[in-house]
Amino acid sequence: MPWITARARGVERESGAVGKWKFTIRARRLHPPSAPPARRPISTPHLIVFSYGVGSAFHFFYSEPRAHCGVQHKRVMVTAEITAQNKQHAAMKELMAQKEKLQCLKDFHKDTLKPSPGKSPGTRPEDEAEGKPPQREKWSSKLDFVLSVAGGFVGLGNVWRFPYLCYKNGGGAFLIPYFIFLFGGGLPVFFLEVALGQYTSEGGITCWEKLCPIFTGIGYASIVIVSLLNVYYIVILAWGLYYLLQCFQTDLPWSRCRQSWNTDSCVEDTVRKNRSLWLAANVTNFTSPVIEFWEHNVLNISGGIEELGPVKPDLALCLLAVWVVCFFCIWKGVKSTGKVVYVTATFPFVMLIILLVRGVTLPGAAEGIKFYLYPDLSRLKDPEVWIDAGTQIFFSYAICLGAMTSLGSYNKYKYNCYRDCLLLGGLNSGTSFVSGFAIFSVLGFMAQEQGVDIADVAESGPGLAFIAYPKAVSMMPLPTLWAILFFIMLLLLGLDSQFVEVEGQITSLVDLHPSFLRKGYRREIFIAVLCSISYLLGLTMVTQGGMYVFQLFDYYAASGVCLLWVAFFECVAVSWVYGADNFYDAIEDMIGYRPNPWMKWSWMVITPVLCMGCFFFSLVRYKPLTYNKVYKYPDWAIGLGWVLALASMICIPMVVVIKIIQSDGPLIERIKAVAAPIKGGASSRPRPPAEERPGVPGGPRKQPGPVAAAPHHRGDHDVISLCERTGRTCFSRAR
Repeated sequence: MPWITARARGVERESGAVGKWKFTIRARRLHPPSAPPARRPISTPHLIVFSYGVGSAFHFFYSEPRAHCGVQHKRVMVTAEITAQNKQHAAMKELMAQKEKLQCLKDFHKDTLKPSPGKSPGTRPEDEAEGKPPQREKWSSKLDFVLSVAGGFVGLGNVWRFPYLCYKNGGGAFLIPYFIFLFGGGLPVFFLEVALGQYTSEGGITCWEKLCPIFTGIGYASIVIVSLLNVYYIVILAWGLYYLLQCFQTDLPWSRCRQSWNTDSCVEDTVRKNRSLWLAANVTNFTSPVIEFWEHNVLNISGGIEELGPVKPDLALCLLAVWVVCFFCIWKGVKSTGKVVYVTATFPFVMLIILLVRGVTLPGAAEGIKFYLYPDLSRLKDPEVWIDAGTQIFFSYAICLGAMTSLGSYNKYKYNCYRDCLLLGGLNSGTSFVSGFAIFSVLGFMAQEQGVDIADVAESGPGLAFIAYPKAVSMMPLPTLWAILFFIMLLLLGLDSQFVEVEGQITSLVDLHPSFLRKGYRREIFIAVLCSISYLLGLTMVTQGGMYVFQLFDYYAASGVCLLWVAFFECVAVSWVYGADNFYDAIEDMIGYRPNPWMKWSWMVITPVLCMGCFFFSLVRYKPLTYNKVYKYPDWAIGLGWVLALASMICIPMVVVIKIIQSDGPLIERIKAVAAPIKGGASSRPRPPAEERPGVPGGPRKQPGPVAAAPHHRGDHDVISLCERTGRTCFSRAR
């Protein structure tokens, strides 16, 4: 007659409450000539988990017309249950196989958050074992996120743009519109983007696809802006690296005339203070050696954008070097970015403090600081002051670029981003304010050394970094040391802003196709391709006419007009389409409490009004681009600039129209359909694992009640009823 043998492999449950063994069951059927085969053949082999301990072997006996089970009642029930619930056993078998595979992968990957060779960031062994699409990583610590955001928006604009705007627009009076835009626009939008990324756990494009599909164009507009910004912003770092390499000489090359690039009208700055020596030189239209070094040696500038000329090999190599550094800072995702910022985000603050202490101890520093902060309230009547304040806020906080959303998407769902956003906002604005003391104390010293007014030496942008400050350090004791420290600070300030923005760009694009781009080395290859394309486009800015191309990008591609446009629609999408109260509920679910109502009212009213007001004033007071207030760009170049600006702005209305056209039904129903969040919601709130969800294979069993006890705990009458449901007759086993 047929028989089955089940042998135990002693694997017990971790809790130790109830014994739990795995059984590999192998069956062999022997049919005597007079015995018909059993009704239900037994497949071989089986992998079954029993919920209680049994002997090392037991037998099945068959007779006509039904199979009889010669085992005790408890065991009879189990065998009957196994026969009746084949589907559950198959699911159990599959689950056990997945668990075994997962355990092997966990043993191999000691740290499951750390990608193994060949695994891109976000590829986890749990996902591979369970057949899920690769998931994004999370920051390994809170400090990683804080330093990454600090490095991303504390950049060159804090050092070379804010101090200049402050003195230009009324000194201390400029702080009034600055703080109005800070609390009415900058901080609310900054927090909105970080919270949105954390809530959806998506990058700058797919977060809007989940939250408010009709405004997915916001994400595409941000990607266009940050892609153009990454092309030209890094050119500043190439210039800074070139200056840094030139510092390692006995004398700074821009401090003296009689160099190969100098002209006959070059007069050293130390000579200009002595009028007798100046007149003896018999020079009327003199130039400074630092200006000639910048224009004739570094840029070798041509007559206009029409004359691009050849690529400068030295600058091309510097540009390549900074792109290579940027690539290796982000190629492994947040695990590499989160560690690099420990240096790039903290060291510039150390350098800034050193330069501040040195600056305020120089003669003439007090006059420079007075010039920086002396309030002129009459300047507040000029709309240009308010425009400068608004655009400076949006520039310095790196909002509307998708980068802050991408950084926030790597936070854990329950992370208190509200608290850290407020602290980071204070750090950003505080850095801008303190930088003004460091810069204008040195400019005051330089003005006193040259015997000129501070307004004649104050510069902004590249003029401050590569003309005014290098000139000032050349007049200090130990000029080489201070020049090296300044350009190291400049490089690190720009570098962490650059690779954080590139990381945001990469995250947004990878999230569009995560199952494809997060496998193997595809993400690294994708980053390399994107960096290579950006480098090739940036080569146009290291030609002889490259400075004109750089200014064209800077004035139009990532202008304040584009950022204000995107910020307006971000607030409209969240507060009026998705619902400010709904978003506040989401934030409360993440951080455990509701933020100050000021944020909600800013998203609903204050920020849109400020953005649109500043946007229209910027258009009304628009002035065509010039270089050094002398060279006027041709019409075709101005047209190209507006194409760069509209390339991002047109994305939002264009996607709105496309979404409506692609939906079905009447117009109102179409708009409602594409304005609602995706099915399933936009939240990335983690679900409990299967082991913690009742009713899921592998999850906890429901607690047995007094009537419906667990099968292996039932009495004899329950065993008989179970056997009847399975169509078998069972009786006690005779030993």
